[in-house]
Amino acid sequence: MSVHLVGLALLMAAVTYPFRALPLFAPTKRLPPVVQRYVRLVGPGILAALAAGNTAFAGDAEGHNTFHLGIEWIAVALAVVLIAWRGNVFIGIVAAAVLVAVGRAVMGA
Repeated sequence: MSVHLVGLALLMAAVTYPFRALPLFAPTKRLPPVVQRYVRLVGPGILAALAAGNTAFAGDAEGHNTFHLGIEWIAVALAVVLIAWRGNVFIGIVAAAVLVAVGRAVMGA
């Protein structure tokens, strides 16, 4: 196992921690509406970023290229729909995580 990226991971954590910790130190009822909307969209944004990492172009031996999205994008769409419908970020994130876990278990990935 390589440890040459541990420093980068620590730097990224130090830079992003204030944004992730903001709701813990400042309850959303006291934040301006613009910040409240931003904080509510952090979870779906992270899901989309994780799903983007699984988006790929693949080529076969015959030279045909295919575009692969994966089950993660279905999970992101499910999360967005549930968040818009129910107004609850937690339900959307949990449903997306369960969908991906079940999908990967079924597909054997």
